[in-house]
Amino acid sequence: MRVSWSYFITSVFILIFLFLLARYIYRDPQKREYIAKPFTIAMHFFHKNSLQTNIAATQSGLQAPTLADVTRYRYHHGTNLGSAFVVERWMTEHMFPFSAAGQGTSELTAVSAWVVLEGDQDARERFEKHWREYVSDADLDWLRDVARCTTVRLPIGYFTLGPKFCEGTPFKGVASVYQNAWQAVKNLVKRCNDRGMGVLIDLHALPGGANSGEHSGTNSGKAELWGSKANLDLATKCVCFIAQQTRTMEGVAGIQIVNEAESHAKGMYEWYDRVLLELSHVDNTIPIYISDGWNLNHALGWSQPKNNMRTQPTFNPVVVDTHLYWCFSDADKAKSPQQIVYEVHSTLSELDGKDGSVNDRGAAQVSVGEYSCVLSEETWAKRRDTPKDQLVRNFGVAQSQRYQRRACGSMFWSYRMDWTGGEWGFRRMNEKHAIGIPLSLALPAAELRNRITQAQTQRDLRKGNTVKSHVQYWDKNYPGQPYEHWRFEQGWEVGFADAAGFLGMRGQRGWEGGDKIGMLDLWVLKRLRESGQAAAVFAWEWEAGLRHGVRDFYECVGV
Repeated sequence: MRVSWSYFITSVFILIFLFLLARYIYRDPQKREYIAKPFTIAMHFFHKNSLQTNIAATQSGLQAPTLADVTRYRYHHGTNLGSAFVVERWMTEHMFPFSAAGQGTSELTAVSAWVVLEGDQDARERFEKHWREYVSDADLDWLRDVARCTTVRLPIGYFTLGPKFCEGTPFKGVASVYQNAWQAVKNLVKRCNDRGMGVLIDLHALPGGANSGEHSGTNSGKAELWGSKANLDLATKCVCFIAQQTRTMEGVAGIQIVNEAESHAKGMYEWYDRVLLELSHVDNTIPIYISDGWNLNHALGWSQPKNNMRTQPTFNPVVVDTHLYWCFSDADKAKSPQQIVYEVHSTLSELDGKDGSVNDRGAAQVSVGEYSCVLSEETWAKRRDTPKDQLVRNFGVAQSQRYQRRACGSMFWSYRMDWTGGEWGFRRMNEKHAIGIPLSLALPAAELRNRITQAQTQRDLRKGNTVKSHVQYWDKNYPGQPYEHWRFEQGWEVGFADAAGFLGMRGQRGWEGGDKIGMLDLWVLKRLRESGQAAAVFAWEWEAGLRHGVRDFYECVGV
């Protein structure tokens, strides 16, 4: 076919014109935006409407918070049940026979001495009696009704899981003592759950020891978990066993896979990676608590990519466990009590700039797994004329307030011991009013119901004002973007409803007080995934809406 010269010349001119126009537009950003805007609007309209339909469908099926959700994601106000399953001489001297004097201070020392003295069967009955009675029903009632605990941290050892986990370890010779130990743990979890308290199962003593302390189960003085393939393999099996078992156990708030890992432990984060991968095939929903290895900032930096809404595979929610004491280091001994109380108000600053935006950075969640009201004698000597009891109270209340504001939970060390416990004793410190109970937990059930009802009457007005402020702020300060403000509104509705669901859950079961969402970053992550919002470009608006909804509800209720 022949092409006429006129057609050819016309085509060339059109191509030249389009080329020059493209260069003109490219060199001027304003004109480029003007030309592109109709296409952007058209694509945004199509994208928005199709996603709105999908999200609306997903949103309508978003399940309200369950009791299991509340057990795992509320603010965990509680204490450790130390020396129940991992005995320490300084706490439970009665578990050490006179014949063991001078031989050691650990679980292995105690159980070995009793086996030699009484034989396997009598030693087993002695330890089973301790596991059954050390924390009585009256103790649990007091923790719920007076201390208003939501959760207890329960230290156990690898040997607690039964004789097969003692093979090839220093506990091999006394393994038969532990044949019913795991069942005793399950019984205690049930007794706590019956009272509305969750249990954080803390694998306190690991094979070889994650640290050199007696609370690793032996007096070896070594941390031989790290760098030992055999010990790490056994530790992994222990964690997976617990995760498998807890799938059908009500009342488990989480699993802590290691306690107080030594600083700069060799291969610690590689082992964390391995454990999370293994757990993703067992149960990737239960929150997993890791030790910060005395470096909270580094641990948070490792955890946030795991707590990312776009990470595949989907790992367990990761909480960083940190312990805060002001009585051991030379630097703290040089301070006065007043200086330490002042210092408390700025602790956990490692979270600054890390939490608060799951969309941008991943979830950052910290639990204070151990703290106390103990200060050194050197510190007390600097108290001047201020009464010690007053300073103890100031110290404890300052810690309570700070942790409730910045952490997802705090567990005092420890509930009880053979003596009153002094500033180590949770009960004693409650009696001294040195532990601040969260306001929501202190409210009577009837008053809380009234406040929730009042909040619901303010819901629509609150939502309207908050959504309006959000839209005006972004449209005025950062105009020209294809925002999806409807996501903010939907997120707000979810947040308001979730906060109400958490706060009212205890009352539905006849318990006093109400729970707040303590693990907010991880709850946001969970809701982003469940709602289908995680893949959206403007998922940040939905997250912001959820956070505002939670905040507005708490302001309405006054907690």
